[in-house]
Amino acid sequence: MTNYPLNMDLKPEVTAFFDPATNTISYVVKDPASNSCAVVDSVMDIDYAAGRITYEHADEIIDHIKRNDLKLEWLIETHVHADHLSAAPYIQEKLGGKIGIGENITIVQDTFGKVFNEGTEFQRDGSQFDALFKDGDTYEVGSMKAFALHTPGHTPACMTHVIGDATFVGDTLFMPDGGSARADFPGGDAGELYDSIQRVLALPEEMRLFMCHDYGPNGRDIEWETTVGDEKAHNIHVGNGTSKQEFVAMREARDATLDMPTLIIPSLQVNMRAGEVPCDADGNPMLKVPVNVL
Repeated sequence: MTNYPLNMDLKPEVTAFFDPATNTISYVVKDPASNSCAVVDSVMDIDYAAGRITYEHADEIIDHIKRNDLKLEWLIETHVHADHLSAAPYIQEKLGGKIGIGENITIVQDTFGKVFNEGTEFQRDGSQFDALFKDGDTYEVGSMKAFALHTPGHTPACMTHVIGDATFVGDTLFMPDGGSARADFPGGDAGELYDSIQRVLALPEEMRLFMCHDYGPNGRDIEWETTVGDEKAHNIHVGNGTSKQEFVAMREARDATLDMPTLIIPSLQVNMRAGEVPCDADGNPMLKVPVNVL
């Protein structure tokens, strides 16, 4: 990690927002030296059965930013989520900021553009986003310098974002007793996921790690913050020296037993568009349901 601008003396102020409907944790990350902040992995609410979208979760984040007189500079998506819808454009409309995701969003757009039969009018170049991060790219949140690590395996576009002593891992890792994310989506790969996790675990042991999801294994309370040291010692999938061969065998066998996420169909259509809901020919918000495809 010596090629990256690590600064463990920088300690961002991190405020978490838990969405129980999707077990997602969103974050407001504040520069301690200014009023600048970033939002990581926001959530837009959907009642799938009723076909109704609302913004209670996003409004909590907006209220927090306004109440604390913060300046929103970035809306970071760690990857194209398959289990919740992004509220990034809604928050951007209210507060500004740039929406950023990994450059391999183009692979995801190409794959699912075909699945949803989006046609040539759907741009597959990532142009719906304000910034496409490459491995090692840096950006600033106020006086804080952040950098992005490409950590594929769960999806091709997964990026881990490091801001001072705080790292946002997306779905690359879960809490130590939760293990790791699945790797069986199109473009996913268990071997790549193992390698990506090793990149994260090569960060300093005292680095704070913030999860995108937690499901409270064995009935414990929801948690979302741990450290590299804790993951290395205690993660049930990769901790304590688990080999790549062992991990891949476990991950592939486990993934074969998992159901598809409940919100995968609306989530992919919305999130590959940077959080915008697609419309039909008359301009009405409309989602497609592919049959015998996914």
